[in-house]
Amino acid sequence: MVIDQEIPAGITRRAQYFIRAHGHWAGRTDIEQYRGKWMEHGVPKAQIDRVSAYEAVWGGLVLPPSPHYDGGPRTLSGDVPEGPDPDWRFSAGQQRTALPYAFMIGPSGEFGLHAGTWAPLHASIEGWVEALALADHAHRCARSTTTLTGEEVDGIDLDSFDAVPEVAGIADTWWRGTDSLIAIYRGEAEVMHAHPCRTATIYAGLDAWGLRGLDT
Repeated sequence: MVIDQEIPAGITRRAQYFIRAHGHWAGRTDIEQYRGKWMEHGVPKAQIDRVSAYEAVWGGLVLPPSPHYDGGPRTLSGDVPEGPDPDWRFSAGQQRTALPYAFMIGPSGEFGLHAGTWAPLHASIEGWVEALALADHAHRCARSTTTLTGEEVDGIDLDSFDAVPEVAGIADTWWRGTDSLIAIYRGEAEVMHAHPCRTATIYAGLDAWGLRGLDT
């Protein structure tokens, strides 16, 4: 269990509860021990500062697996940045299973997938954590859950839904309706150029608590 002073700032109470109840710390890495070596290999100081800042807040945090991407990173942890300018990225954490892509933090702080192609899922690591917390919450509260794939995803009518802002969605987005939540995952389809990999999960039969929970 994560104690209160270790909960990162700038996330909803729902995500704070999720981390507190289901997360634990495996220990942070001292990025400063690598600074000199990385700079000798041409990594700019500003990029090392980004990894250091990420590790200081999120490094060592272990969360329950995501329902997609084979669970996401096992432990959030930064590593040596990869360039060149202006597209420097660094690892967000190692995979739980063998995957054809890596989880990375992009040049503007995005959380996404990289496999030669860059596919940002959320505009920030906070967005990824918020999406994990919302998936856990929706799964617990929904009366029914439906999964759609491929072209079925494009047929979802979102006209009566509002985007869930805290997940900061890019390739992956969440939508809130009157009694349901919809999660749409396009990351694998984009990074692997495989359109059939698009997936959506519809959580239906939600009351007011189920739709939001501790979302402020």
